[in-house]
Amino acid sequence: MMKTGFWIAGRYSFARKRFRVINIISGISLGGIIVGVSTLLVVMSVLNGFQQLSRDLFLTIESPVQLVPVRGRSMAVTDSLLRQVGKVEGVSSAQPFAEGQAVFSTRNKSELVMVKGLTGEAQERLVHEKRRAIPYVTAGSVAVGESLAWRLGLTPDEEVRMFSPELISVGLQSLSQPELLPALSLTDARVGSLFSLQKIFDDRYVLTSDAMAKSVLLLGQDQYSGIDIRGSRGFSDSDLERNLVRWLSSNRLGGSMRVRTLEEKYQDLFVVMQLEKWASFSVLMLVIVVAVLSLTGSLAMTVIDKRRELFYLRCLGLERPQFMTIFIVEGGLTGLVGTAIGSALAWCICRAQETWGFVQLPSKSAFIIDAYPVSMHAGDFLVVALTTIALCLLVSLYPAGQAAAIATSHSLDSKSE
Repeated sequence: MMKTGFWIAGRYSFARKRFRVINIISGISLGGIIVGVSTLLVVMSVLNGFQQLSRDLFLTIESPVQLVPVRGRSMAVTDSLLRQVGKVEGVSSAQPFAEGQAVFSTRNKSELVMVKGLTGEAQERLVHEKRRAIPYVTAGSVAVGESLAWRLGLTPDEEVRMFSPELISVGLQSLSQPELLPALSLTDARVGSLFSLQKIFDDRYVLTSDAMAKSVLLLGQDQYSGIDIRGSRGFSDSDLERNLVRWLSSNRLGGSMRVRTLEEKYQDLFVVMQLEKWASFSVLMLVIVVAVLSLTGSLAMTVIDKRRELFYLRCLGLERPQFMTIFIVEGGLTGLVGTAIGSALAWCICRAQETWGFVQLPSKSAFIIDAYPVSMHAGDFLVVALTTIALCLLVSLYPAGQAAAIATSHSLDSKSE
C-alpha cells in the first residue's frame, strides 16, 4: 500500500491538473526553490573562497600547525627534537621560530609591534612563494609591513631600534641587582624592505632573522617561541594535527608542549568569517522558505482538484496513512527535483567562475586578485539540500492532512462536484 502511495504521488507531481493555475503555482514553487538553492550555494562558495584566500595569505608567514609551550612564552628546541618532529607521519618541515611583542622605535615615533624571527629555510620558502629576486631580511636588517611603515613614516635603510617590554622590568630590577645591567642592551637595525602579505601582518608585524628576534625577545640560545610545522602533500591539516597529538602523547610531551592550529591562533578572525557565512545562509534561506510556502498552496489546490479521485482511492481500500503519504511524497519530490537542479546550476556557475573568473571584483587595484574567489564544500551542498527537502516535507503536512480528511469523510457532499 505504501508503494501505491509513492506511485500515485509521482503521477500527481507531473500530471496535468484540471485547473491551469495549479500548474502555474507549482512551476513558480519549483522555480523559486531552484533559484533559492543555487543562489545560496553560490554565495556560500564565494564566502568560502574569501576565507580560503585569507587562510592562504596567513600561510605565507604562519604554518597550518604549530608546536607551542603549554606554559610560558618559550620552550627549548634542540636539533634532536626537530629530527623527531620531522619523522612524524605527514610532516614535511619543522622550523623553530621566535615571536613576541616588542617596542619598535624610530626617530620620531614608537609603537608596539609583533616581531617574528624566521630561520634561513623559512625565509627561502617565503621568498620563493612571493617570487622575489632578493630576500626580505639580511644581516642586521628587518622587513616592515607597509601599513606599519606608513604610520611610522619609515623608508628603506632607515635606522630603527627594538626592545622587549620585559626589558623595562629588567631595568627596574637592575637598580637592586647590578648583575642584570648587561641585559639592558637595545637592538639596533635598519629597514631592509617593506612587505605586503596580509592586512594583519602589514599592520603590525616586523620580520627579522631568528637570531635578532631572540635577542630582542630576551630568549636563550636554544629557546624559541615554538615550531612551525607544514604537512606533506596528501595530508590534510586535520591529519597532521591528529598525528602530532598522537606523537606528543606517545612521547609523554603533552605536559610541556601542545599543538596549536592556525584557526586557534587567529580564532577571532575565523569565527567572524564563519558567522558571516551562516548569517548569509539564514538570510538567503528566506528565499527558499517563501518558495516552499507557495508549495503549500499548490498542494492544497491539488487536493481540491483531486478530491473525486481521492474518494475513489478510499473505495479501493487506501487508508489515511496512504493519503498522507501521497502529498508528503509529492512535496518531497518537488523539493528533491528543485534542490538537484539548483545544486547542479550552482556547481556549474562556481566551476565556471573558478576556471574563467568571469565575475570581476569592482576595483582590481584595491585587491590582490582580479575575480571573486570560489571554494565549493560538499558539506554546504549537503546542508542546503537537507534543509530544503526537510522544509518541503514539513509544509506538505497540512495539505496531506486535508487530503486525508476529505478522503475519509463520511459526507457525500465533499465528494461531489
